[in-house]
Amino acid sequence: MSTQNLFRPFQLKTLKLRNRIVMAPMTRSFSPNGIPTEKVAAYYQKRAEGEVGLILSEGTVIDRPSSSNDANIPHFYGQQALAGWQRVIDQVHAAGGQMGPQIWHMGIMDNHPSGWVPPVPFEGPSGLNRPGFTNGSTMTQKDIDDTILAFGKAAADAQKAGFDCIELHGAHGYLIDQFFWEATNLRTDAYGGKTLAERTRFATDVIREVRKQVGEDFAVIIRLSQFKPAEYTHKLAKTPQEMAAWLEPLVDAGVDVLHCSQRRFWEPEFDGSDLNFAGWAKKLTGKTTITVGSVGLTGEFFGAFAGESSQPASLDELNRRMDRGDFDLVAVGRPILADPNWVTKIKTGRTSELKGFSKEAFAELILD
Repeated sequence: MSTQNLFRPFQLKTLKLRNRIVMAPMTRSFSPNGIPTEKVAAYYQKRAEGEVGLILSEGTVIDRPSSSNDANIPHFYGQQALAGWQRVIDQVHAAGGQMGPQIWHMGIMDNHPSGWVPPVPFEGPSGLNRPGFTNGSTMTQKDIDDTILAFGKAAADAQKAGFDCIELHGAHGYLIDQFFWEATNLRTDAYGGKTLAERTRFATDVIREVRKQVGEDFAVIIRLSQFKPAEYTHKLAKTPQEMAAWLEPLVDAGVDVLHCSQRRFWEPEFDGSDLNFAGWAKKLTGKTTITVGSVGLTGEFFGAFAGESSQPASLDELNRRMDRGDFDLVAVGRPILADPNWVTKIKTGRTSELKGFSKEAFAELILD
């Protein structure tokens, strides 16, 4: 099956992409004390040289004392860290690429295996990371207000540095997602609620602040997931109607693109249709969507962390869905992490040169 549709240009506000392939954000932990190094810049530059349409950075945390559980996760605040990110975007642009940082607050977390802990307890809507697991404090109204402002400041700093968009991390059980999930949001104030629609309040307030800081013409993406790392089969929205009630407030608040994370992109979201998460999100909102989840590999992301290796896989099903118009962009993670030239190999039909993936690739920043 032809991959021609993957290589059509795409334009939306500040995004002017040469193709439909997005480098998915993947945590790397190679920024000592939160400061991206020259090698981090070279890592992203190589993906731009390899013709990735849009690079989304690894998660980079906002200016809150306990926004991270890892001393080597990059910050998106402070003079030294922002100077590191300035180097990154300058080198990506010089290589002809476009890029946005993934703006992140982890919320309530497990302690890192290294033993490092932040200077103050983790914070979240109700102190919970998953049912029965408390490892931090419940956010006060002031905490919420300050966190919303910190998200906005990070977005403004990204725009000032010349990034082409920003992505808010609202998936995978981190802070914004902890507000969405009824098991981790037990609040009885305006940021809680029995329905998913009510529990979008924190996310919509963050989006409005971001939009206030960057203006209307700057592209804003949010990454979302139904599943939780603690419960892979969980669905926040159990019906299309619930999904609409979840997504429409985010769109109304100012989101341009919905990045719909699944473990396997080909799995249907609801019974009675083969549409995946990104397909349903586009159908319900009319907005641009990004699909993601084991694209180009036989195994899935979380299995890789457990040591499972993957081999290159056909893109025929992806292309079938894209040709049908289910989604607009395709995020690819591990193949691009392991091979900066994955996109050019797909474009030129050099499939025999595609690499598999093993967990060892997580342990370095691969530059060739």
